[in-house]
Amino acid sequence: MGCCVSLFSRKPRLEKVHWQHTQNRRSSSAKGASALSGGGGSSGFTEFTLAELKAATNNFSSDNIVSESGEKAPNVVYEGRLQNRRWIAVKKFTKMAWPDPKQFAEEANEVGKLRHKRLANLIGYCCDGDERLLVAEFMPNETLAKHLFHWENQTPEWAMRLRVAFYIAEALDYCSNEGRPLYHDLNAYRVLFDENGDPRLSCFGLMKNSRDGKSYSTNLAYTPPEYLRNGRVTPESVAFSFGTVLLDLLSGKHIPPSHALDMIRGKNILLLMDSHLEGNFLIEEATVVLGLASQCLQYEPRERPKTKDLVSTLAPLQNKPDVPSHVMLGIPKQEETPPTPQHPLSPMGDACSRMDLTAIHQILVMTHYKDDEGTNELSFQEWTQQMRDMLDARKRGDLAFRDKDFKSAIDCYSQFIDVGTMISPTVHARRSLCYLMCDQPDAALRDAMQAQCVYPDWSTAFYMQAVALAKLDMHKDAADMLNEATVLEEKKQRGGKGP
Repeated sequence: MGCCVSLFSRKPRLEKVHWQHTQNRRSSSAKGASALSGGGGSSGFTEFTLAELKAATNNFSSDNIVSESGEKAPNVVYEGRLQNRRWIAVKKFTKMAWPDPKQFAEEANEVGKLRHKRLANLIGYCCDGDERLLVAEFMPNETLAKHLFHWENQTPEWAMRLRVAFYIAEALDYCSNEGRPLYHDLNAYRVLFDENGDPRLSCFGLMKNSRDGKSYSTNLAYTPPEYLRNGRVTPESVAFSFGTVLLDLLSGKHIPPSHALDMIRGKNILLLMDSHLEGNFLIEEATVVLGLASQCLQYEPRERPKTKDLVSTLAPLQNKPDVPSHVMLGIPKQEETPPTPQHPLSPMGDACSRMDLTAIHQILVMTHYKDDEGTNELSFQEWTQQMRDMLDARKRGDLAFRDKDFKSAIDCYSQFIDVGTMISPTVHARRSLCYLMCDQPDAALRDAMQAQCVYPDWSTAFYMQAVALAKLDMHKDAADMLNEATVLEEKKQRGGKGP
């Protein structure tokens, strides 16, 4: 099986991050590795030092290994704890799996752009000499494989199995819509359970095990047939693997797809079902899931369903939406109160903590563009007609923003941003708020993170991320981000320099 774990959280969504810029961010005094390993925010994506990860994992002790295959796995995963007491999962690649540090960093950055409540999200990486490591938030309640194949107290009930299938389908659909449709070696070990017992898809599978290496490490009986032919992973390969996970959920066993398909064709559905369910399932629902699994396992890739079809098929089967996952799993809920602000809140901080979008709007209007000073220096030659058109688009966006015409403001600010001659963190912050006003928190988070990329120590960028995270129900990350924004704002008020 693949080396997968109970694990991981994630990065500010940066657009293309250049290697040198990534290296420069490493020394940022308010964020980066120091903030994550100390008492700062936990939502940033950073390059950790090898020393930090050694300290977190007790020098990569074998006692900290949580990979399914232990030390025999090609890429070992360790449980660790940072100095700020936050639990993490660290995937340690074999020597020289990724010879080029720039290529590894770029891949990690791309995966780190994804943030979704159905994913166990990436928070950082490490390139040090030959070492290549990924860092993710730790999922404390084991893997689907453990709950299905090696359970101790109770097997997951039928409604929970349907929830797992639906949540993982949602995760795959999100990744596909975000331009990352390939998932490597999807299996029951890649499905993890968070502190609430909710299933999440490991982000480790969104990155290859090596630059040119294999994408599947499971038994060949579970591998998509086209991968055996050409060694390439496609979106259709992911659908095939999702079909094998559906079989796991139905049967409670890891049975080869060919054997399961023979049973399906022979109409032996009840024989396929997990006997530990003791008949506590609706045959109509089981038939739908079995039919979906059969579609996913079609030999011809083009005959397999798209991720949106997975979601639309499984959504109507969710029959216990109000029952918490930890109850259905039979595990205690790990209560974790959000951290209280460690510093007094400014008007902006207070508005963000209350998610008062109207108050945030008033503050951004009053602040205008004073925080953009120093982020752009334009030569005389750059004052072209295109520049004038771009500034006119920004002006129209500002008028729409002031008048609370947020959809028009998004259109105008997008025209300004797409030209790319000038980079304005304030425009990204304003468009972020516009997206929040239009109930698009994912897009709002992207803009807030882009503002941070332009101006790494700008508290407003962190404040806007905090609000977007809260809107995405990621309240722990939101509270951490709010604290970090407060620290940055206090630092600037004490005389810290801007960009």
